[in-house]
Amino acid sequence: MAEQKRIDEATGTSTVGHEWDGIEELDTPMPRWWLWTFYATIVWGLAYVVLYPAWPMIDSATKGVLGWSSRGDLAKEMAADARRRAPTVNAIATTAITDLPAKPELMQAAVQGGGAAFRVHCVQCHGAGGAGVKNLYPSLTDDDWLWGGDLASIQYTVTHGIRNPDHKETRTSQMPAFGRDGILDAGQISDVVSFVRTISRQERASASSARGATLFADNCAVCHGAGGEGGRQVGAPKLTDAIWLYGGDRASLTATINQPRNGVMPRWGGRLDPVTIKMLSAYVYSLGGGEKGLAPAAEGAGADGQP
Repeated sequence: MAEQKRIDEATGTSTVGHEWDGIEELDTPMPRWWLWTFYATIVWGLAYVVLYPAWPMIDSATKGVLGWSSRGDLAKEMAADARRRAPTVNAIATTAITDLPAKPELMQAAVQGGGAAFRVHCVQCHGAGGAGVKNLYPSLTDDDWLWGGDLASIQYTVTHGIRNPDHKETRTSQMPAFGRDGILDAGQISDVVSFVRTISRQERASASSARGATLFADNCAVCHGAGGEGGRQVGAPKLTDAIWLYGGDRASLTATINQPRNGVMPRWGGRLDPVTIKMLSAYVYSLGGGEKGLAPAAEGAGADGQP
C-alpha cells in the first residue's frame, strides 16, 4: 500500500505515512536538547581519540597527543611511594637483621613491609596467618623449627629455600625410607612408632616401645637425638612435643617411616631483593613462633616438627 503522509489534526505533526489496523505513526522530531547532546558526544569521542590512547594496535595502542596512560599514572604513583619509603627502606637495608629488634620503629616498619610481601608470595602455602596446612605446609606460628627460628636463621631459609637441587646453599635433609627400602620390617616399624608415641606422651611405655627404643637408637638417634629432641644441623625435627606436620597418630607415623615426605620450599634469593627478604623474615619472626633471645643457628629456619 502506498504511503500517505498527512498532518495529524490533534498534534499538528506530520505522520510517516504508515498505517496498521488504523494506527498511524507520528513523525515527531527529536527534542533539540537531545540532538545537541548527541552531537556533543560525537565531538567528545573524536577529541578523546586524538588526546588519549584509543586505537588498539598489535602490541600497544595509539599514544594520544597528551601522552597519558593509566600505566604511566601508576608508575608515577609507585615512584612517589618509593621516594617516600626510601629513608626507611635504606635504614632497613643497612641494619643487620639481628639488630632490628633493638630498633622498635624500624622493626615495625620491616614487619609491615614483610607482611605485604608475605601476602603476595607465601599465603598460597602457609596461609594468610602463617598457620600452614596439615599434611602439606608447615605452620610458622609455633615454636617448632627444623633449623632454628631466630631472625638470621629465618632469613637464610627464605633466601636459599629447602631442597632446591640446583642450588648448593639450599637447606637439605633426607630421612631414609625405612620400609620402602627394606631397612626395617613392618614389625620393627611398629615398634619404632610405639617408641616415638611414648616419648611424645601419646602412649604409655610397653614392650613394643622398649624394642622400639633399641631400634631408634640404632637407626634414628643419629639425626633426631637420643631422646628425640631433634637435630638442627641436619634438619631433623623434634619428636617429643605435640607439633606434627604430617600427623603423630600411628597411621601417620607408620606412613612417614615407611616412605618419608620431603617437602620443598622455593628459594626467594633469586626472586626478591635482599631488603624484601629481610622484611619478609622479620614478618615471619613476628608471627609468634620466632625464637627470641636465642643465638642464631648455623643455617636457616625450617618447617614444623615432623618425623
